[in-house]
Amino acid sequence: MDTLLLTGDDVHQIARRVGLDALMDALIARLTEAFEAYDAATTHIPERDGLTYTAPVTGLLEWMPCRQGTEATVKTVGYHPENPARLGVPTILSTVSGYDTESGHLRCLMDGTLLTALRTGAASAVATDRLAAPDAETVGLIGAGAQAVTQLHALLRVRDVRRVLAYDTHPATLASFADRVAAIAPDLPIEAAGPEAVVAASDILCTATSVEIGGGPVFAETAALPPHAHVNAVGSDFPGKVELPAALLRRALVCPDFRAQAVREGECQQLAPEAIGPALYEVLQDPGAYAEAWRGLTVFDSTGWALEDHVALGLFVDYATAWEIGTRLPIEAIADDPHAPYAFARRPAALAALAS
Repeated sequence: MDTLLLTGDDVHQIARRVGLDALMDALIARLTEAFEAYDAATTHIPERDGLTYTAPVTGLLEWMPCRQGTEATVKTVGYHPENPARLGVPTILSTVSGYDTESGHLRCLMDGTLLTALRTGAASAVATDRLAAPDAETVGLIGAGAQAVTQLHALLRVRDVRRVLAYDTHPATLASFADRVAAIAPDLPIEAAGPEAVVAASDILCTATSVEIGGGPVFAETAALPPHAHVNAVGSDFPGKVELPAALLRRALVCPDFRAQAVREGECQQLAPEAIGPALYEVLQDPGAYAEAWRGLTVFDSTGWALEDHVALGLFVDYATAWEIGTRLPIEAIADDPHAPYAFARRPAALAALAS
């Protein structure tokens, strides 16, 4: 009944041993398989819930559960956009726990900060591979923070990217972006540009911002997005927080990751129900129906789906088990007699300690 503990250092050790490209490829492949096999009758994924607050800082703590067979995953994630400037830590901090649904036993507890960034990028790659033009080669990034790094990395695994344009409201973040992606694309030039120029040039556009509630969209409705472009909209995660102009959404095929969640806090909250397209898993499960979707404007409304966390946790646990990485700890208090919660107090040493 031990619990496998995977710290941030353990997660980084796995990533270094696998290699960043191989790790992203493996996660993209597993997510693709999971979307193709998804069945709501056998996989239970409620909408995420949590706590939002504005004091002492603006933030969010939420939990994202997924149950599949005898395994369940719960990710707890914190979103605090002031973290980088105030504390020097990522905007998104997270932990992921895995459970045995036959007993409730905590099987694994791991850092979810890198996992969240990786799986968000991998999900965009799955969407891009099915919805973007096969010859797409120019990527635009609005928002050049941590999520933009893994978004670009994932896109490089599914398209032959030749040109990257980036914009961020914080000049220092934009200036450091090329250095932060050098580990995955050392020879890929990064061009800084204004938001309208980024939009106009993009075959594939990724928006991954911390725009405030009511502060969107992050580029003008009049920006000339190419008619064949694909958009991965990653930053919406609150009711009232959006990145894309509503007019753009109304002329696009909009595919949410999790429809029930996207209509509450994603780009889909700007659309009437009948204007929302198929969920991404439906696109993968009926490839013939959407084989030509790339000829028009497409949008992946990525709010973050707990199935992605479930799949990513499984991948890391498989690597950790194979290479004996991590620490196994008896976290849960399990008495010799399951009906005797105070059994520990009957031991001589414990009795002596209590008496003193």
